[in-house]
Amino acid sequence: MAYTEKFQTMADHAMARVDAVEPSQVDGLVAGGAILLDIRDKEEHDKANIEGSINLSRGKLEMDIEGMIPDLNSTIICYCNANNRGALSAAALRDMGYDNAMFISGGRMAYRALTKES
Repeated sequence: MAYTEKFQTMADHAMARVDAVEPSQVDGLVAGGAILLDIRDKEEHDKANIEGSINLSRGKLEMDIEGMIPDLNSTIICYCNANNRGALSAAALRDMGYDNAMFISGGRMAYRALTKES
């Protein structure tokens, strides 16, 4: 997908500010209590998602996250299909005080490729 230069620059800055989790690390982190947060739109989540994830679209993230995950110390792994929205979401959560927010490097597609999950 082609993105605008400004959007990609913003996403690149977000990726530089937050930690990326390799797809191979996701299951272990979740087993240890991390929360998987699918920040794609509901229609995308309903079509295919990583099992056990909760859905909160990027457009409502800042408004609704505190009601869903009130503990600022929670480890939150954001993901989208690839990188950009996941990284932007993790950066926004960091700005809100969620110091353990990160994103899946390569997103759902990379996780799916690793696990053969659809």
